[in-house]
Amino acid sequence: MSAHQVSFPTVYMRGGTSRALFFKVSDLPAERAAWDAIFCAALGTPDPHGRQLDGMGGGISSLSKIAIIGPSTRADADIDYTFAQVPIGSTVVQYKGNCGNISSAVGPFAVDEGLVPVEGDAATVRIHNTNTGKVIVSKFPLAGGRAAVDGDFVLTGVAGAGAPVRLSFLEPGGAVTGKLLPTGMRKEMLELEGFPSVEVSVVDAANPVVMLRADAIGLHGGEKPSELDANQRVLEHCEAIRRAAAVRIGIARDLADARERVRSLPQVALLSPPAVQGCHLRVRVMSTGQPHRATPLTGGMCVATALQLQGTVADAVGLRPQGEDVAIEHPSGTLHVAAKLEQREGEPFVAETAVYRTARRLMEGSVFVPVSKILEAKP
Repeated sequence: MSAHQVSFPTVYMRGGTSRALFFKVSDLPAERAAWDAIFCAALGTPDPHGRQLDGMGGGISSLSKIAIIGPSTRADADIDYTFAQVPIGSTVVQYKGNCGNISSAVGPFAVDEGLVPVEGDAATVRIHNTNTGKVIVSKFPLAGGRAAVDGDFVLTGVAGAGAPVRLSFLEPGGAVTGKLLPTGMRKEMLELEGFPSVEVSVVDAANPVVMLRADAIGLHGGEKPSELDANQRVLEHCEAIRRAAAVRIGIARDLADARERVRSLPQVALLSPPAVQGCHLRVRVMSTGQPHRATPLTGGMCVATALQLQGTVADAVGLRPQGEDVAIEHPSGTLHVAAKLEQREGEPFVAETAVYRTARRLMEGSVFVPVSKILEAKP
């Protein structure tokens, strides 16, 4: 280790269609105020060129993530898991909300690190996500006492096949705002800065998502992510929608706060009728100012929930599923989500959402962070 750099033990993992650096909480400073500088430097943030070449990030939001794992602080879970979304162009690390894709790697990480004892040919790990206060149940096969890698489950957006990881998000409604319908309305007009008002639905299940018809902002809904990324007007329009929705649901004080501090939520989902047979809805998702190559898992669960809520934009645009299983068409293929809705005291209640992913340990060792980056961040 150089005198000018400090190292931290880490594991680099793929979870679903995302990748993250995984840290044990015991390997990080006790003062959480020091974490942000470490995470940003480790991933190569901020980078005005948008590539994160001086770190482990990949220049897109799905490759700029952190997971922190530690002992559980509640009796009904085996471990605690905190998710951090690291921006590419700024140092404001986001801890609001969770990443469903990275969640799929948490159970395998915990087993392989010996944090959760296992036996037999399968594991069940109960994960307390500290960002949302919700419990996720992860089930996956074992091989030689470690998380299995080989399998025949094909995840669209990821090459090859792998061992399936079943994730059950228990009672995911109100994960960030405390309410499944944060505004109390299934559909409403949202006033925007610099653009006309637009009809939206805001639903919070696993993560809050603001949903609207793709054609409401001049799109047909089947655009490729590269097309969206090249359309500055659409990017600005979606960001205006995100900021206005963040204020409307109370996770940002005002538009400036949504622009500077609350940068990743809510996700923006552009909806259109499905073009693929067997699917219920076509979706393009924007978060942290970028179009996703595949629907984020939490966003997909939220959209699947909205599709089953009569009177939402999703209900008006998509095909109503027969039962709990929803097939969502996205740029990389199809996302299958099970969303179990009930009525409790006359109000809709999400008992569980479930999905399958794959995950794999890619690298382990130490990540180096320049000492100067940590010193610069100190007040």
